[in-house]
Amino acid sequence: MIPRPVSVSLSGDVLLSDGSFDQRLDPSLPPSGYILDISPSGIDLAGGSSSGIFYGTQTLRQLMPAAALRSGAAGPWEVPCGRIVDSPRYEWRGVMLDVARHYMPVADVLRFIDLAAFHKLNVLHLHLTDDQGWRVEVPGWPRLTTVGSWRTSTMLGSRRHALFDGRPHGGYYTADDLREIVAFAAARHVTVVPEVDMPGHMQAAIAAYPSLGNGFEGPVRTSWGISSHVLNMTPATLDFCRAVLDHLCDIFPSPLIGIGGDECPVEEWGGDTTVQPRFTAQMALFLATRGRRVFGWDEILAGGAPPDAVIAAWRGPFPTAAAVAAGHQVVACPDISTYLDYRQSDDPLEPTPVGTLLTLADVYAFTPGVDSDLVLGGQANIWTEHMESARRVDYMAYPRLCAFAEAVWGPATFEDFTTRLDPHLTRLDALGVNYRPLTGPRPWDARPDAPGNPRTLPDRLTELAEMTADLRR
Repeated sequence: MIPRPVSVSLSGDVLLSDGSFDQRLDPSLPPSGYILDISPSGIDLAGGSSSGIFYGTQTLRQLMPAAALRSGAAGPWEVPCGRIVDSPRYEWRGVMLDVARHYMPVADVLRFIDLAAFHKLNVLHLHLTDDQGWRVEVPGWPRLTTVGSWRTSTMLGSRRHALFDGRPHGGYYTADDLREIVAFAAARHVTVVPEVDMPGHMQAAIAAYPSLGNGFEGPVRTSWGISSHVLNMTPATLDFCRAVLDHLCDIFPSPLIGIGGDECPVEEWGGDTTVQPRFTAQMALFLATRGRRVFGWDEILAGGAPPDAVIAAWRGPFPTAAAVAAGHQVVACPDISTYLDYRQSDDPLEPTPVGTLLTLADVYAFTPGVDSDLVLGGQANIWTEHMESARRVDYMAYPRLCAFAEAVWGPATFEDFTTRLDPHLTRLDALGVNYRPLTGPRPWDARPDAPGNPRTLPDRLTELAEMTADLRR
């Protein structure tokens, strides 16, 4: 979130950073709220909790000159005097990072978290596994990483073009890697919610251990899209799933553990649509023994989700309302508002343009669309099929993630946001962020080797209505 005046009245021009800086807790404030007073005599920061102090400190950092954000920079720095009274609109201000389609080294994940926290986002949903790669070691299951974490080639661009780069790609996180990520995030008041997608999106695991599947013996998937190869429901496979979730519970203190549940074909189950709800219920029962709850995509609503499951509502705006109607807590992340892999303009230089057009203004206009205490907040999703590096993630995420962070902190207006965005981009420059320029893509941003597949919004809305027909009955 970019700092903006909230009940602010400027009383002077500058304050030098060598003045006094007092921090204190004030239980009368909202837990994540703060009051930042800056006067010629010093700075006073009151927070409703330690998170409030942290968010007030981020605002103070953003009020300083951009040069203050550079490593090795030396003050003193001047900041405007005044008072800011602020607190977030939503409890869940999240961003999902897909490290399954393209592995991201630990250092890049830490940098991603630091940037998210700088914008006052407080949840990292870490998508750790998919058909194209398994990214977490699990004790007793070594082939998940020796086999499942590597693919022989990667698809270039949209799958309609059937182009491949012919280069192996892979990587995985050790338990110590993940503990480092969790600790780094916690120091910045970010909760890491892990996700191991099951029972679909499991081809990488089945490639490593064919006994988990339904007769498939083959490689980790190299193309994008949805694999038809899903888990079987034998006792041994269910024990495998419990072992994976048990390991996640040992590493991640998050009260929610993601099990995905999305886009799960039923052909290998003889078309039986009741298999998945039964599977989800069993995993929920196991997680309850560890004091945790299921976090799943909105497909798990079909057939009845476990009562305490939290839903990530992604298939357009309707599933958020469906989850609330079913009595579930929900995180709104409709693809037509929050999928940052979607193209940013119609400029032919946009790299691998896929999905519907999602401009800065479109993202800023995000709203869950439902007024209910069951709506925890919102989440932007970064799927990395077409983002092979942290630099490419930067380009697709920023400054749209700035807009999203403000939408879930809110409220303000897009016009007000745009007046503050230009100076904020100088902060992103200082932090080394490869954001997309407001003037449009540069020639070197293009990816002619990885062509896309642009979609129109009317076509996508029609498709989403068909996809969610099971929730509309």
